[in-house]
Amino acid sequence: MEAANVYTQDATVDLQGRPVLASKTGRWRACSFLLGYEAFERMAFYGIASNLVNYLTTRLHEDTISSVRNVNNWSGAVWITPIAGAYIADSYIGRFWTFTASSLIYVLGMILLTMAVTVKSLRPTCTNGVCNKASSLQIAFFYMSLYTIAIGAGGTKPNISTFGADQFDNYSLIEKKQKVSFFNWWMFSSFLGALFATLGLVYIQENVGWGLGYGIPTLGLLVSLLVFYIGTPFYRHKVIKSDNLAKDLVRVPIMAFKNRKLHCPNNVLELHELDSHYYKSTGKYQVQHTPIFRFLDKAAIKTCSGELPCTVTKVEVAKRVLGLTLIWLVTLIPSTLWAQVNTLFVKQGTTLDRKLGSHFQIPAASLGSFVTLSMLLSVPMYDRYFVPFMRKKTGNPRGITILQRLGIGFVIQVVAIAVASAVEVKRMRVIKEFHIASPKQVVPMSIFWLLPQYSLLGIGDVFNAIGLLEFFYDQSPEEMQSLGTTFFTSGIGLGNFLNSFLVTMVDKITSKGGGKSWIGDNLNDSRLDYYYGFLMVISIVNMGLFLWTASKYVYKSDEMKEVSGGCVEMEAKALDTSPLTIQL
Repeated sequence: MEAANVYTQDATVDLQGRPVLASKTGRWRACSFLLGYEAFERMAFYGIASNLVNYLTTRLHEDTISSVRNVNNWSGAVWITPIAGAYIADSYIGRFWTFTASSLIYVLGMILLTMAVTVKSLRPTCTNGVCNKASSLQIAFFYMSLYTIAIGAGGTKPNISTFGADQFDNYSLIEKKQKVSFFNWWMFSSFLGALFATLGLVYIQENVGWGLGYGIPTLGLLVSLLVFYIGTPFYRHKVIKSDNLAKDLVRVPIMAFKNRKLHCPNNVLELHELDSHYYKSTGKYQVQHTPIFRFLDKAAIKTCSGELPCTVTKVEVAKRVLGLTLIWLVTLIPSTLWAQVNTLFVKQGTTLDRKLGSHFQIPAASLGSFVTLSMLLSVPMYDRYFVPFMRKKTGNPRGITILQRLGIGFVIQVVAIAVASAVEVKRMRVIKEFHIASPKQVVPMSIFWLLPQYSLLGIGDVFNAIGLLEFFYDQSPEEMQSLGTTFFTSGIGLGNFLNSFLVTMVDKITSKGGGKSWIGDNLNDSRLDYYYGFLMVISIVNMGLFLWTASKYVYKSDEMKEVSGGCVEMEAKALDTSPLTIQL
């Protein structure tokens, strides 16, 4: 009994596979070593993504559509590759070792990218700010560097945040309470990195040099990795308990299809399931039957064919993944809206008056810092005031449900894109009033007109982005929580690809037959307001789909307990509602 109180209750181990002491490992003490990496990684990513569209157009001479498409494609790759990294972690080598290998690839990509903008033979030559056309070798090396970073991100993004969440024991009420706050403060650290990137690095890139602008986050990543490994003795590691996740997930619908003509028994006990002692002895989780997606229950029907049916637990895992997939689908349009921050919002800003005083000019990409600033201000308010207030009203330990949090974030995003469309209408009126035609002419309208759309997206992300990360981690099956968080990353990735597709198609359709493109090279002679309006319409339709999907969603239960008969039953249990604190 004494040992049970000393060691963690969730069967986590140290790097050598030995049980760990709850008092000397994990919690915020361990997470403090991870937060530095997250801040520097975000600084590196946003240091590239925020201003990449400007580098492509001014240094590599790409047109507006090509540059937007290439930024979206690279960003999409950064957010899609985590699917592979998460699968490797959950099925083979665990989060720690997957992160270790991938972080080295990430740093290598950053070093190569710094070389691509620094070494004379690898970058186009420029005279008085005008650059010569880049050679095929220079372009190839630049994009090779970018996609090396994307490959490295595939193993770091899905594993570092889930590895941080693993430091809290779900079977300890104190640690579970702290875990509720974890994702808010995790994203807070990432926002700090993004803020420095959009305020500091973007300015350095445009006014000092691209090499220094990429070199600073590269050095920061190296230092943060050193700090990460110093914290190794304090980390908790979850044991890999699933043999082949993909095989199990694919087999369930196949078996259900084979048994489609069979009658599914009303008594759940007639379906195939292993004895509860098997789950206890192996440390695996048994999941009880739920009434959703009943057509998949046919995969667990016992037949005389000799083929072993799926267990109820495996069927329930497949149901859980299907439910997450439906929610994931309605997050793609919101991710498309966010893709505007590093693409069209930046190009829009380059046309406006960016002077601050008589000598200082604001880099257009620096306005992205207001997304981050609004997040940094909103996260503590959300965690310290909104959650406790709503907790008293609803009795929910999170204040509101995760899906309610997402819904609020999606509504704020719709308002943001509506504001962006209205500001663009105002910009077009000024252009008409002053008879502006050249793409180089500055529109006599302050760039600070764009602040509301940036700030609203930042506030929306406190509900949306953090909520999505928490939702997909919390609602994923226990054995695949790294893969679960890739629902979050892949949604952002596909949102970028979708934006790339929409930009390309809208340009082709609107310029067909000699017409004026909504998104032309000359934004002073385009109709971005129409494109933003189009995004607003599909966002409203998507919001309706989200509300319908959310109303049908059944949350995963929180805790397991043993009941009479030796069965394991899932049940929800409320958390202690005392104020949240960060304890080391």
